[in-house]
Amino acid sequence: MIASRLVPPVSEDSDEARSLLHALRAEVREFVVRQCRQGRIPPRVDSWLTGWDEEFTHALAAKGWLGMTVPVEYGGHARSHLERFVVIEELLAAGAPVAAHWIADRQIVPSLLKYGSETQKQRYLPAIVRGECFFGIGMSEPDSGSDLASVRTRAVRVEGGWRITGTKLWTSGAHRADAMICLARSGSLDPARRHDGLSQFIVDLRSPGVDIRPIISMNGQHHFNEVFLDEVFVGDDMVLGAIGDGWEQVTSELGFERSGPERFLSTFPLLAETAEQMRRTSVHRYPAVNRHPDLGRFVARLVGLHQMSLAVSGALERGESADTAAAVVKVLGTTTEGDVADFADLLTGSAAAVEYRQLVAEAVTQRPGFTLRGGTNEILRGVIARGLGMR
Repeated sequence: MIASRLVPPVSEDSDEARSLLHALRAEVREFVVRQCRQGRIPPRVDSWLTGWDEEFTHALAAKGWLGMTVPVEYGGHARSHLERFVVIEELLAAGAPVAAHWIADRQIVPSLLKYGSETQKQRYLPAIVRGECFFGIGMSEPDSGSDLASVRTRAVRVEGGWRITGTKLWTSGAHRADAMICLARSGSLDPARRHDGLSQFIVDLRSPGVDIRPIISMNGQHHFNEVFLDEVFVGDDMVLGAIGDGWEQVTSELGFERSGPERFLSTFPLLAETAEQMRRTSVHRYPAVNRHPDLGRFVARLVGLHQMSLAVSGALERGESADTAAAVVKVLGTTTEGDVADFADLLTGSAAAVEYRQLVAEAVTQRPGFTLRGGTNEILRGVIARGLGMR
């Protein structure tokens, strides 16, 4: 397959590899069915953000479905990114509660493997694989929006390490996490070269000087946090990568954050239930596809996004840059998620089951965040334009 300027080629797998992935997908689906029957997977939108369930995380660890790409010497399973893609896609499609380990497995694992020291790998990777170590991401700041280059959190050199002072915003799960990757300015700010002088640090969220305050959503739920750092000490052994390379590292990591199936499957459980609702109400009337052709359009969009996300996953496994393609997946995927929420909301009447109306309400509440987190879609359109050589 020939890649376009936007999307890398999908890997041409052998028959044996395709058979392996098919068998793995069937195994995950069987696992999901059992969990649903046991009441462990309630209908949920945005499960990778809202579904914090450490017991479910432990169940996945027991199956070998955490840290799948981690080498065996660090307690992992040395499986491919495509195998991991199959597992997380099936879990997300079912609305499984994966929030507890999500950031650690999605973002911290590849970051540690690429930039981490041997000490960091030995300390964190086996614990992540066992489902015993949870992480947050400290990138966004007040008044910064998606402009990471405007980071004002400061890291000052002291004996044996660094003192970090600043505020991080929208840090998912920080109130439950063990540690956080923090982007801070370790050098002086040059307005002409704002990307220089940034570094990443692993901050123990139980350290003196860390103050975590909740951000309550409009539905009363608590997922996000504001994290205040007041001269928090971080030893030299917890510097991630090289001092001054923070910007390059972050942009590489964002490919994993922006391109995964969570960027188009957050409302898939709602779409599936909507299709079922439409089927039930059309039995004595007329085919649902004629009544609501948008259902077919959404399914087609999701099939295309599946292929695009799969292609990016393959590129990341090959060590190729996929920044532009990842941004495309994020923009198109989160737009589709929001459209699904609006579609279901417009269809829902007072006669709908209470559980279904609750699912719709959850999607509508979460909708504003779809296009914001991981970089706003407006910012990412600029990333796409630059990636295509536009000015």
